[in-house]
Amino acid sequence: MKVSAIDVDNTAMILKLLGDKTRLSMVKILDTHDCCVCEFVEIFKASQPAISQHVRKLRDVGLVRETRRGQWIIYSLNKESEYYPILKSLFEHLPSQDEKLQELEEKGLRISCN
Repeated sequence: MKVSAIDVDNTAMILKLLGDKTRLSMVKILDTHDCCVCEFVEIFKASQPAISQHVRKLRDVGLVRETRRGQWIIYSLNKESEYYPILKSLFEHLPSQDEKLQELEEKGLRISCN
């Protein structure tokens, strides 16, 4: 199956969205681990409303999916998005973000909303 090209306007929009360090780190984390907002709040030391805005922007363009687990919403990377090939290329050049999740686990805060 051939991947169709994304036009320049949409590519620029995605790159602008990913130009934010927090959002870029979020999608890198979500490439290998599903997370909830509470985990991102702890990882990025940011307020819940600020993290929710970042996630909303990623979700609105289809880069991130949400799944409800009870009263909690868990976010994952949408690997079926037309923009995923751009992300996949970027990921090859970014360091792993696993240490951020390991720190959460060590503090007992990994998926603290379960």
